[in-house]
Amino acid sequence: MNEDITINPERTNRGAQQMQHEDLFMQRADDMQMAQQMQMNMRAASGVVCPHCGTINDPEAVFCASCGSQIGKMSCPNCGAELDADADFCETCRRYVRKDVCSFCGAHLDGNEAFCPECGSPRGGIVCPVCHTMNDFAFCKQCGTPLTEDAMMLLEQVREMPEYIEMKKLADDLQEMDLMIPYASEPEKLRDEENNKLRERVLMLLAQDRGTPNPIIPESENKRLTKEEYDKKKQEYLEKISELLDKMAQQPQPRPAQVRNYAMACRPQGVRLAWECNFKHALHSSPCGCAKPQMGGKWVILGKNSRKEIKDD
Repeated sequence: MNEDITINPERTNRGAQQMQHEDLFMQRADDMQMAQQMQMNMRAASGVVCPHCGTINDPEAVFCASCGSQIGKMSCPNCGAELDADADFCETCRRYVRKDVCSFCGAHLDGNEAFCPECGSPRGGIVCPVCHTMNDFAFCKQCGTPLTEDAMMLLEQVREMPEYIEMKKLADDLQEMDLMIPYASEPEKLRDEENNKLRERVLMLLAQDRGTPNPIIPESENKRLTKEEYDKKKQEYLEKISELLDKMAQQPQPRPAQVRNYAMACRPQGVRLAWECNFKHALHSSPCGCAKPQMGGKWVILGKNSRKEIKDD
């Protein structure tokens, strides 16, 4: 026979208490879950989410704790400017910022060496023997002089490249053109042609007087052009040099020093250039002024009247 709960109040109270305990436990579990969710939301709001794997990192994290990818910024130790974590140069104060990497060759440093154990370069920089500029890199940022033995060897290797040989010839021809004064007008050109004919006539008569019946008169070295011819020929030279510079463009490399050194070795003389980096597509006077040259870049011709702004000029 079933027990009548109306005549067993003690059991009724125990059942009610158990239900209250269960409700309280469930409520506490829900509260803990809500607290954990709120904590995660707060962490996500204040933390840094890795764009590569989705891991939430501390707000101060520079690299992801899960996959190691760059997720944050760092400050320049010299001026405090914000830098990418993999930058080795501050474009604000123009100082090299890495203490664990040789700026001349890219070798690893422990932090206490006065000279790089791999290339032997001093960590304090090298003064260019030609223009006396202090440099943190293997080529002088001012005049392009190689400052280390490795830089000299690299320069010799680059000078043997067919593209560089052709580009050097074009640059030399371009320098000669810069010394040439084109005809300012058509009458000036006609006068010059008449003078040349007179010159040939005088030389012919002098040779005949010396007994030479059919003398060979050397051509005049005057190779002046009209303004239109001059501009067209110069533009052709610049376009050819630009094509060669594109062929020799520096691809991304793991070591920034490799990119800087190769680009400086390829730099032709006698042409106004700027180095366009792949990092921000900014124009620098050389790759020595770029914070992340490891992303690659190329030399571009500015031209005489170019108004393009060079970032670190």
